[in-house]
Amino acid sequence: MLKRDKVFDISLEDYKVDAKDHAYVEKLSQIESTDAKQLLDVGVDTAEHDRIGTFIQKDKSVIHCKTRQDGIEIMGISQAQEKHGWLSDYMWKSISPDTDKFTLQAKEKPTEGYFIHALAGVKTKYPVQSCLYIAQDGFSQNVHNIVIAEKDSELHIITGCATAPHLATGLHVGISEFYVKEGAKLVFTMIHDWGKKVNVRPRTVTQVEEGGVIISNYISLRPVGSLQMFPTTHLNGKRAVARFNSVLVASQGSFLDVGSRIVLNAPETRAEIISRGIASGGSIIARGDLVGKVAGIKAHLECKGLILNDGFMQAIPELTAHVPGVEMSHEAAVGKIDQQEIEYLMARGLDKEEAISTIVRGFLNVDIEGLPVGLKKKLDKAISETQRDMM
Repeated sequence: MLKRDKVFDISLEDYKVDAKDHAYVEKLSQIESTDAKQLLDVGVDTAEHDRIGTFIQKDKSVIHCKTRQDGIEIMGISQAQEKHGWLSDYMWKSISPDTDKFTLQAKEKPTEGYFIHALAGVKTKYPVQSCLYIAQDGFSQNVHNIVIAEKDSELHIITGCATAPHLATGLHVGISEFYVKEGAKLVFTMIHDWGKKVNVRPRTVTQVEEGGVIISNYISLRPVGSLQMFPTTHLNGKRAVARFNSVLVASQGSFLDVGSRIVLNAPETRAEIISRGIASGGSIIARGDLVGKVAGIKAHLECKGLILNDGFMQAIPELTAHVPGVEMSHEAAVGKIDQQEIEYLMARGLDKEEAISTIVRGFLNVDIEGLPVGLKKKLDKAISETQRDMM
């Protein structure tokens, strides 16, 4: 059995909370080639093709930040606090600093973060891209992010999180508060590529008003020391919608405790959580929690996992209904590859390794909504490389 407390209870004293300053980069083409490759691997395009804005933070320094569309604000969180006095109405309103020791450290020892804001009625044709990057060994990056999609706006954000190739150890604490106003739509795609000894602790809460939509895509295919996250979304207005997709791979030595909670607080709200995970020598705890507070809501949870190479997988689906008249369902399955599927493909000309690779690739290829074509191709390539590594 996975000793979860031992794995996930890391010591903050093992990490530094200060780092050297990095120079601002006016053009993304000026970013060091090694860093640029790492950014590209997590969906950040330094050529900015089909992107309407960029935010990049290296350790504690904002090294590039700009918007290319009117009505879209992108800046570091400290600059946003200076510019917008009203931002205090949003910061730490959904997440309490004393939630755990990680949120408290982010409050007491902050190291920047981003502010992304779509004004009322503004709709983005292309995504904003952001990256939180760690280059200093042993550094604790404690960021606080605020995203606000105002009434009737549409905003897509691609966030790539990564570390420099030379990095041995590090800690990322990410506090994120998202606010989706009436009739707004937010698509948030997060791609993680950390490192074998990096510990990651995101803490996220989203508030969605009437008719608002949040689509969250989370992708983690590369090794990570440990990852523990359980974002919570509150559907507070009538006809609000939340859809969460995650694709996870835990290789040897990786420990992932990942899930989502959606609380349906208003009539006619809809929620869906879809999770795919492969434990290939590592460990995954896949959680899902749907909470129906009022009648007339619909929600579904689907969690499927494969175990390869002596991995560990635990699925924990939860449904909670507070009143009659809710419609909630869940489907969970954990197991190994069916031998009959392998034999079926081998009968059609594939050898055993090719058959297993085909099944793994198909299992991970979830239809993720809102991905640009270029990023989808990159993700497909990453999945192909991942399944080869697992063989």
